[in-house]
Amino acid sequence: MSNSQDSGGVQSVDRAITVLELLARRGPSRVTEVADELGVHKSTAFRLLGALEARGLVEQDGDRGRYQLGFGIVRLAGAVTARMDLSRCARPVCERLAATLGETINVAVARDEHAVNIDQVQGTAAVAAQNWVGRATPLHATSSGKILLAYLPKTRRADLLRTAGLARFTPATLVTRTALERDLVGAVSRGYAQTIEEYEVGLNAIAAPVRDGRGDVVAAVSASGPAYRFTPDRMTECAPVLVAGADEISHGLGWLG
Repeated sequence: MSNSQDSGGVQSVDRAITVLELLARRGPSRVTEVADELGVHKSTAFRLLGALEARGLVEQDGDRGRYQLGFGIVRLAGAVTARMDLSRCARPVCERLAATLGETINVAVARDEHAVNIDQVQGTAAVAAQNWVGRATPLHATSSGKILLAYLPKTRRADLLRTAGLARFTPATLVTRTALERDLVGAVSRGYAQTIEEYEVGLNAIAAPVRDGRGDVVAAVSASGPAYRFTPDRMTECAPVLVAGADEISHGLGWLG
C-alpha cells in the first residue's frame, strides 16, 4: 500500500469517528450539517454516513432526512460494558484468592482460537511470576482454555479445534481429540479443569468457569504455580476455593445458580 493510500485510509477512519462524535453531541443531523462540521463536500459526507449506516452505527431518523446514532453503537458499547463488569467483579475476588492460595490468579476470556488473560493478581508465594495479561494462549493446553472449550456446544468446539489445531508444547500436551474430549468431560464433571505441565514444563494450573446472568460461561479464573509447589495434590486441595471464587464472580455478573 502506498503512503497516499495509507493516509487516505487513516483520514477516512478519522472522519468516520468524527461523524459518530458529532451525532453523539448534537443528536440527529442532516448531511449538510455533517459536511459543514467535517469541512468536506456533501457527497463525501453522504458516503461516510452510508458506510456507517451499512454497519448499523448510524440510521436515518424517519422521513426527515436526518442521521442519528444506530443500535450498532449499543452492541459495541455492550461488549465494553460486559468486559468492564467482569473486571470490576473479578478483581477483589482474585486478590483474595491470590492471598488465600498463594498462587498467581488470572482471568481469561475466549478470543478467536485463543484464551486471552485480561487480569492477573500475583500470589504471595509467587516469585518473579510471568505477566500473562494480554497474552493469547492455546485453548487445548491451558486450564482456562479447557474451561472455555468444555462449555461450548460440540459443533462450535469442533470448529475451533479444527482451525486452531492441537499443537504440542510439552511432552504432556494433549494432542488428540479423543484425549482432549475425555479431559473436557472430566473438567465439567469436577467443576474445574487442570493442566499438568501441558503448556510449559514446570507449570501447573487449575481453572473454574465464570458465568454471566444467563448462565453462559464467559470467562475462566485460574490459579497457576510451579509444579514443584503446585502439585496435583495441592491443586485438588485448592480447587474448591477457586470454584467458590469463580461462583462469586458469576453472582456478581447476575448468575443465580
